[in-house]
Amino acid sequence: MGTPALDRKLLAILAADMVGYSKAMEADEAGTIRRLKAIRAELINPAISERHGSVIKLMGDGALVAFDSVVDAVACAAEFQNSVAARNADLPEPERIVFRVGINLGDVALVDGDLYGDGVNVAARLEHLAEPGGVMVSGTAFDHLQGKLEWPLDFAGEQQVKNISRPVRMYRLRLDGKRAHRPFLALRSRWAKTAAAAIVALALAGGGAAWWFFQPEPLIGKPSVAVLPFNNYGGDDASGRLADGLTEDVITDLARFPEFEVVARNSTEAYRGKPVDARQVATALHVGFVLEGSIQRQSFRVRITAQLIDAKTGRHLWSENWDRPAEDVFAVQTEIAEQVANRLGGGMGLIQEAGRAAAKRKRPENLNAYDYYLLGTEKIESITKADAEEAVTFLNRAVELDPGLARGWVELYHAHDVLGVFGVDPEGNRKAAADAAERAVRLDPRDAEAHVVFAMSLANKGDMGRAKSEFDTALRLAPGSSEILTFYSGFAARFNEPERGAQMVDKVMRLDPNHPMWASNFFAPAYFMAGRYQDAVTMLERMTPNNYQRWTWVVRSSSLAALGRTDEAKASAMEALKQHPEVTVESMINEPGLSTIERNRFIETMPLAGFPACATPEALAKLAKPVRLPECEAGKVEPPGQP
Repeated sequence: MGTPALDRKLLAILAADMVGYSKAMEADEAGTIRRLKAIRAELINPAISERHGSVIKLMGDGALVAFDSVVDAVACAAEFQNSVAARNADLPEPERIVFRVGINLGDVALVDGDLYGDGVNVAARLEHLAEPGGVMVSGTAFDHLQGKLEWPLDFAGEQQVKNISRPVRMYRLRLDGKRAHRPFLALRSRWAKTAAAAIVALALAGGGAAWWFFQPEPLIGKPSVAVLPFNNYGGDDASGRLADGLTEDVITDLARFPEFEVVARNSTEAYRGKPVDARQVATALHVGFVLEGSIQRQSFRVRITAQLIDAKTGRHLWSENWDRPAEDVFAVQTEIAEQVANRLGGGMGLIQEAGRAAAKRKRPENLNAYDYYLLGTEKIESITKADAEEAVTFLNRAVELDPGLARGWVELYHAHDVLGVFGVDPEGNRKAAADAAERAVRLDPRDAEAHVVFAMSLANKGDMGRAKSEFDTALRLAPGSSEILTFYSGFAARFNEPERGAQMVDKVMRLDPNHPMWASNFFAPAYFMAGRYQDAVTMLERMTPNNYQRWTWVVRSSSLAALGRTDEAKASAMEALKQHPEVTVESMINEPGLSTIERNRFIETMPLAGFPACATPEALAKLAKPVRLPECEAGKVEPPGQP
């Protein structure tokens, strides 16, 4: 008796999966389930129903849906992904639910209400390769879609799929209807794609073979980095999930730094589990840096390793290991990813450090806008008046050559702010800083640091409501950025959140224990306002007095006094008054936008260090509504001077 024929159909298969499901469940199981159910009921199920889809399988973190029409399948995915993104925009990062979607058109077998076959396998593989919040479509589906969708599709290379003999063409759905933002995700000419597709086997150094089917556009100016899939040397499924999760988290965190570009994950997936030569990766992906890592499980512990390689020379720029108990490793996955991202990104990160070194080696006539930007950032780090003046010169040249360079305007804010603090044309530099901050956030509203400098500019004007909103936007855009946390920490007390500010400093110290010297100008006040005086003093030990600003002197002197180190406090206050004779308790409590908490902290501690209480009549005359101390208002005024 022959085997009965299978019921087969040509169907469009949509595979969807929630990003970071395991981590979210571990952090908040009940909340994750509640939010996932709500999104399914309110957004996903209506979209499936409207497009005549049938839910074949519903997993805890995903779904398999079949459609008779591939146009309906893709439209359904686009509609619910855009709806989910809009919903997420109003939610804090930990509460956001994000999906990946893969779609294929293929022959499948229907058995007891379930689907089997290559058509399903390809859809599931494409879902894994899609970016968070994105949709990846197979070439077979693409061939039936042309001219029938309002959303464009970009060719994204080819991918080998298990048990499928021929590579699968991939297309990325542009959900915003616009050209892809990152240059090396852009389309090449038809000839280039065809030629690249013919190169299906490249010998890699150290044996083994891999394939690469298209070359991205080279990036001009900005550096670029490829994050290779972390190798799983543990061999077990748990280590594999951790390796995938870390790779994804590092790419996501690095993508928040606008000063360099990050290759999309599907472009690096070809190197999974294969021995690679960083220089060959550089040629294939047009990147300057390669980050690789590994997971190794030994008994009850897990070792995670990451290293950054200069892809042009093969030289290792940085390497670090993390040893964790096996049961804790998923809980610290996010923290490790943030540490890696912060070590590479930001103004003091390894990638900009390498860029500055390269810019210094160039002849002046060969410097471009980005080179001037890098040279300017280095000058700002030293926090001296002379270097700040030189930074302004470099950065003005950068934005003159490229007025659209948002990061150039961000750094111009910092340079003008430093000059103003050192007393160089305070009003002129304050205005120039404010103009630069506003220009930066207008040019790139996705740049967290643009929002942060705009926030500081608003706070310095006393506009605390808008400042808080801008700080929160910056933190939402880059929740794990040590630089954003640094800037926010110094202002948290102004929003009546001194403890939160101190906690932000604690987090930065975990993420980046070798933080730059200038960060102490934010850390010390944050600790001081939270009443952690010893931590404030310790933080300032990394600085030298020639780097101290007015606030720095007051925080140091007042913290020493609060600790009972009276002689040191009075000596510090005496030096502060030599450099800033205008400093009094009243001058500090009249700083723009100070909270009651901050004013009370100055009132409690500054007199202990010997600072004069009352402002001079000349200083008071400059204030529209001065805040007065009772003893000063009563006329018991001692002349400002030496303590």
